[in-house]
Amino acid sequence: MNVKNILTNLETKHPGEKEYLQAVHEVLESIKTIYDENPQYEAAKIIERLVEPDRILTFRISWVDDEGNVQVNLGHRIQFNNAIGPYKGGIRLHPSVNLSILKFLGFEQIFKNALTTLPMGGGKGGSDFNPKGKSDAEIMRFCQAFMLELWRVIGPNQDVPAGDIGTGGREIGFMYGMYKKLQFENTGVFTGKGLNWGGSLIRPEATGFGATYFTKQMLETNNDSFKGKIVTISGFGNVAWGVAQKVTELGGKVVTISGPDGYIYDERGLDAEKIDYLLMLRASNNDIVSPYAEVFPEAKFVAGKKPWAVACDIAMPSATQNELDGDDAKLLVANGVKYIAEVSNMGCTPEAVDIFHKRKLPFGPGKAVNAGGVSVSGLEMSQNAMKLNWTKEEVDAKLHHIMSSIHTACSKYGTENDGYVNYVKGANIAGFIKVADAMLDQGII
Repeated sequence: MNVKNILTNLETKHPGEKEYLQAVHEVLESIKTIYDENPQYEAAKIIERLVEPDRILTFRISWVDDEGNVQVNLGHRIQFNNAIGPYKGGIRLHPSVNLSILKFLGFEQIFKNALTTLPMGGGKGGSDFNPKGKSDAEIMRFCQAFMLELWRVIGPNQDVPAGDIGTGGREIGFMYGMYKKLQFENTGVFTGKGLNWGGSLIRPEATGFGATYFTKQMLETNNDSFKGKIVTISGFGNVAWGVAQKVTELGGKVVTISGPDGYIYDERGLDAEKIDYLLMLRASNNDIVSPYAEVFPEAKFVAGKKPWAVACDIAMPSATQNELDGDDAKLLVANGVKYIAEVSNMGCTPEAVDIFHKRKLPFGPGKAVNAGGVSVSGLEMSQNAMKLNWTKEEVDAKLHHIMSSIHTACSKYGTENDGYVNYVKGANIAGFIKVADAMLDQGII
């Protein structure tokens, strides 16, 4: 496989889509050896077919704000690959949304979903709509207008959207209500639903819980544990909240959270009261973390900075793509970091990942580490199909098993001759083989 030629051709067709090209580059470099050892993949042009979405739907969304003004946004749904199951991926509502970001997320979702062992393909969607500062009525009108376009191409056995940045239970409720009215049926076409109308227990915590379970396996591989470890995380939403809960429960001490305005350093660590406060902070709709230091004055707010200068044993970026760069990685290494778990999708730049790998530090990539969220979404789909609900303990046990299986697959394909586990390589190869073999079985379509 000539990775350079493939990337050059992609860049010619999709100029400027840096996040998407970065995601493709990482996967192709990881799977090159296994691809070259299996000529049937090349004969069927698996790579050329895999890196292009099955289809992209782009549409205008017109809605009316509370002042009676017409607003216009762009919406997208990328159905990337359904070789192993219906398209599955969240809907992101954020001003930064563009096709490059959604294509990178959809491409990553293919491999992430394959790793879960559940029958789900990869997809993603969203809009440049910003829910921050909007009233519930405005968000409802936007979501209903969004669904007027999307409802035709989704369904429980076709494409199952979920939440993402800017899309929580409120937004999913508004979207599903309109879908149900248009489709004239009540099916499990969305995940992340309210508990009283088809949602699954521990879904809000699932990404953070799953990430912590995967990191726990990384630690145990090195005869280590969370007990007594200093942990730095970024973000302060549901993902960071779930990580903080489970890390604390396992004996670690979370000392940072962050937002667009800067980061909080809490040397005492986040306890139950502080973790609960994260939910109130997120619900405030201000998207800033500085109020934490006003409520808990023992903590320090550092404006305009990222938390990676804080000395820690474990770093868990949990906010957004490329949030931890090469300079951040050097700081972490200089301060003695021992493990890095990428909870956000592609949260580390290629330069940062190279630094961790060269120093043989255990590094878990997002497509493996944060697969807990989509795993519980898949479990929600199963509960909906069977018209039942599992208990919190049942869902958590299944999530634990899935994350353990993902770690095993990463170790199987990523363990190098010196015993170091290259989790990036392992995750990409394990996910690729499953999807590629399914594509071979189903012919050239």
